Amino acid sequence: MKTLCAAMLLILSLPALAAGEVKEYLLDNGLKVIVKEDHRAPIAVSQVWYKVGSSYEPKGITGISHVLEHMMFKGTEKHSPGEFSRIIAANGGSENAFTGRDYTAYFQTMSEDRLEVSFELEADRMRNLTLPEAEFAKEIEVVKEERRLRTEDKPTSLTYEQMAAVAYRNLPYAHPIIGWMNDLENMQVEDLKAWYRRWYAPNNATLVVVGDVEPEQVLTLAKKHFGPLKPEQIPQIKPLREPPQRGITRVQVKAPAREPYLVFGYKTPVVTTAAEEWEPYALDMLASVLDGGSSARFSRELVRGREIADSAGAEYNAYSRLSGMLLVDGTPAKGHSMDDLELALREQVDRLKEELVDMRELDRIRAQVVAGKVYERDSVFYQAMQIGMLETVGLDWRLQDQYVERIREITPEQVRAVARKYLKQENLTIAKLDPMPMDGVEPRAVAAGGHDVHR
Repeated sequence: MKTLCAAMLLILSLPALAAGEVKEYLLDNGLKVIVKEDHRAPIAVSQVWYKVGSSYEPKGITGISHVLEHMMFKGTEKHSPGEFSRIIAANGGSENAFTGRDYTAYFQTMSEDRLEVSFELEADRMRNLTLPEAEFAKEIEVVKEERRLRTEDKPTSLTYEQMAAVAYRNLPYAHPIIGWMNDLENMQVEDLKAWYRRWYAPNNATLVVVGDVEPEQVLTLAKKHFGPLKPEQIPQIKPLREPPQRGITRVQVKAPAREPYLVFGYKTPVVTTAAEEWEPYALDMLASVLDGGSSARFSRELVRGREIADSAGAEYNAYSRLSGMLLVDGTPAKGHSMDDLELALREQVDRLKEELVDMRELDRIRAQVVAGKVYERDSVFYQAMQIGMLETVGLDWRLQDQYVERIREITPEQVRAVARKYLKQENLTIAKLDPMPMDGVEPRAVAAGGHDVHR
């Protein structure tokens, strides 16, 4: 308990300590540059975030942002395919990239005196990618195989994908980040060229640097390498909202698997869309009450206590461009049906609508959240991630310093209020995995129950 109390005191002082450490600049071509000093080690993390991801993709070319991420390592007019990674490695650095629903990001971790190497390479591929046909032909097959391994051959991922595809009526979060296989099979390199020209420009990007650096020196390097790049006419995105859902949506998924699986989601607001600014933080606390470690309700009461679930979890993300879902998932324990599991999980959710969470339980959750934030601050990479993600989804990086204070203010009454307002049947989509035989191994039987579900 002393450790958690110390953690709380430390994290509450962090906003004041961090206030003078972050500098923000805007280049003439529209590139935003954010620099945070952290002099504990002689390293620097450099990240370039683009405001484009799967939620920007129209039907027919889903997955194109992720395919383009792969192709960003396949050469520019100045550097041959694979040379980017070889140069970073030769300078003692590490690098990678990732695509999300609302962003695509590229990053390097290097000695602080090698930062200019990173800038030179990133600036070059921001506007000078060559996208050779032969490299595309090879890489699209890599992506298709990635989809097979990570989604089509992974029952839990496949079930979530099917759930999301019907849960969202209008929001593009219905599209998988990796794309639908048909779209990947019909994608052409010309599609990538158009996508690259449209979105990969300095005025659609944020450069984040965290580490043992001096902000003015970083700005000088940014002007030198990124400053000459020309901006692009970025498409204006129409505001998107989900139409009201009129009742529970149910999905049945049949796939080879060893055990059944259940996932369901309640449509919920996020920081960018909430009616009240405290609501996302109350939803965050609510998810932690259900699944905030081994002493949280799911683990304590359903896994260890009543032994209805082999596993059970809850997840909520307050920071996204568009509204999302509070997700709950689980696997039934041996001898229990999917109906047993669904009923038990939903009873736990409904209990939050009726009973106020005990303040001691809420304080314990708060202490865990605070401790987690303290540990996150030890990572320069995570600090950069938080800044880049917040900026790219349309929020202010300063929210990272306000998060703990917002969580600290949440009351039991507010947790109950968001449960009543958002965790209702009209917002609910449920997907159940019905296991089929795999590799000659019969799946674990699902106990009798009403499992013949449909939309």
